[in-house]
Amino acid sequence: MITGELKNRIDGLWTDFWTGGITNPLTVIEQITFLMYARMLDMAERRDERMSKVAGKSFKPRFTADEQTCRWETWRHYGAEKMLPHVRDRVFTHFRRLAAEAGDNPFAEFMKDAQLMIQKPTLLVKAVSMIGDLPLERGDTKGDLYEYLLSKLTTAGINGQFRTPRHIIRMMVELMAPQPTDRICDPACGTGGFLSVSYDYLLEKNSSSAGTHTEVIDGETVILYSGDLLVQNGHREHVDTDMFHAFDFDATMLRIATMNLVMHGVAKPDVHYQDTLSQKFEERYPHAAKSGFDLILANPPFKGSLDEQDVAPDILRTVKTKKTELLFVALILRMLKVGGRSATIVPDGVLFGSSKAHVQLRKHLVEDNQLEAVISLPSGVFKPYAGVSTAIIIFSKGGKTDEVFFYDVEEDGFSRDDKRQPIKNNDLPDVLAQWQQWCDRKTEITDRTQKAFSVPLADIVAQNYDLSINRYKQQVHVAEQHEDPRDILKRLMDLESEIQKELAELQGMLG
Repeated sequence: MITGELKNRIDGLWTDFWTGGITNPLTVIEQITFLMYARMLDMAERRDERMSKVAGKSFKPRFTADEQTCRWETWRHYGAEKMLPHVRDRVFTHFRRLAAEAGDNPFAEFMKDAQLMIQKPTLLVKAVSMIGDLPLERGDTKGDLYEYLLSKLTTAGINGQFRTPRHIIRMMVELMAPQPTDRICDPACGTGGFLSVSYDYLLEKNSSSAGTHTEVIDGETVILYSGDLLVQNGHREHVDTDMFHAFDFDATMLRIATMNLVMHGVAKPDVHYQDTLSQKFEERYPHAAKSGFDLILANPPFKGSLDEQDVAPDILRTVKTKKTELLFVALILRMLKVGGRSATIVPDGVLFGSSKAHVQLRKHLVEDNQLEAVISLPSGVFKPYAGVSTAIIIFSKGGKTDEVFFYDVEEDGFSRDDKRQPIKNNDLPDVLAQWQQWCDRKTEITDRTQKAFSVPLADIVAQNYDLSINRYKQQVHVAEQHEDPRDILKRLMDLESEIQKELAELQGMLG
């Protein structure tokens, strides 16, 4: 958790960027990310230098002898006029050198085209001063800090990417309950929210009482989870090095996603620049492209440019279409191991579209795999980015569909306008409760007049694999009680008589 004072300082810096001519929120976060990276590089170098002196072991330095002036603690003390050209021409050149070598640095790969967009020397000094005061050495704060920065994203990326609301991500993660042995992927990762929340969830579920700490910050009680059981159970190395995988073909998003994961505490996230619908995906990452993952969480772009000639042929064999929202579902099925599961956000059209491709995909989901759930989200969930109506589909690769869990979410705890202010009504806790009951089969959920109900396979097949919730939900019609027409007519006649009487009195007054 970050304090109100820190939030105010970040808000002030955001205003400074705006008045300094940088108004795109993605660009602002990217520039702040570059400067955070510069500071974190120097922090890591100093840590290794100390460890080297103590243990007497050598390490590969991040800064050559000629690059010592590129270290944060050196140039952050420069004056405004000296700092800007030095950062632009020397520090960013150092970034690009590290990108060429990359190695096991999870962030360096995406710095080869990094550019300093800050043109005002005074703005750079303010940004450096604020970032110098951030508690980047505190693992429990860094993730919250970066999440607060990401919360300021109010515009979608070039290809339709945007930040999925954190409370929706959290619900999806809890629905899927990732395990510390899973390999998790987001094939269109955006800012990396699904993976960072999954990591937080793992820490929470794998912390002993001794490894769970409570602090009071600004009057609020905060619970901190160490994830100490991951070490005790032998899962820590897997979590750090092979659990979290992400792909995107927007370099800005990848930089932000990587920093998001690193700030949350993932030591070496596996993040790559790649269009996962492309044929080249399997060539470059064969172990990821087919049967590579236990769990996939995704909110793929619903629009964007698509080179149909470059789409992998086996994906097109599953569903012949140009629509990315259909292709991504087919892609996710290909990427999952048999028995692997996914929670994916799709536009409502995927559920009821009548084209051959729509029906073909839904039939494949239902007949050749196990479709587990369709959770309809209220329109407005993704405002201010977009007003499109969406749903979460949960499915497993392979297996057999016997029945499908449906839930009609009417409220998600926030207003549906662009401001998205908190409100009292929130169905999301009930989604989790009803889902768990259905999974445990402790109760039958067959009343289709309720928000949660299940539908057997035969009914879905009979509706040509239509998965829209309104196809199956039964509306309760309350009989209207109407007044006797004769009583209404009598009242009208009495009223008319009174009007005529008053008109006659008025005429008499006029003589």
